[in-house]
Amino acid sequence: MKATVGDRLIVEGMYGPSTRRTGLVVGVEHADGSPPYRVCWLDDGRESLVFPGPDARIVPSHR
Repeated sequence: MKATVGDRLIVEGMYGPSTRRTGLVVGVEHADGSPPYRVCWLDDGRESLVFPGPDARIVPSHR
């Protein structure tokens, strides 16, 4: 998985569609775009350091 600042991280919930979470990648720790990512979650505005699992995907920004 590779990301750049401005991409969206979508984490699909394991227990139904209401547990999907979307965040904006605001920081990338490695120059090659590999995790972890600093993500600002769109539902509550909180920031966290994320190591995405197999239930996550990156949606590239419209650069």
